[in-house]
Amino acid sequence: MDIITCGSSPTRRMSAEWVAGIAWQDPVVDAPAPARLRGGRVTFEPGARTAWHTHPLGQTLYVLSGVGRVQSWGGPIREIRPGDTVWIPPDEKHWHGASPTVGMAHLALQEHLDGVHVVWLEQVSDAQYLGA
Repeated sequence: MDIITCGSSPTRRMSAEWVAGIAWQDPVVDAPAPARLRGGRVTFEPGARTAWHTHPLGQTLYVLSGVGRVQSWGGPIREIRPGDTVWIPPDEKHWHGASPTVGMAHLALQEHLDGVHVVWLEQVSDAQYLGA
């Protein structure tokens, strides 16, 4: 058993290649083999969102605070709130982030396949984000 103490891993700002706006990531778990789980707490400032991306084995989001948005390619923008759980199937192109006026924090959990947890794609345009 390992206990990773609070504050032992620094908060890091997510790369502008992956996020439009400002988002912060706190690692929660990066389980050693044979487990494949990786997870983190992601905090988005208002208007911030991920780029389009996929996960080879899917992703689970659990909203902790604030108001967020999530969208699958070709689908409607969905609002998410604290206590909501979002399951995104394997290889489904999607994005998630805060609402335009309220920040949002969620836990993001995904497994890797051959070491790959996420495949980053193009940025979500302002028009896509606003549902224009």
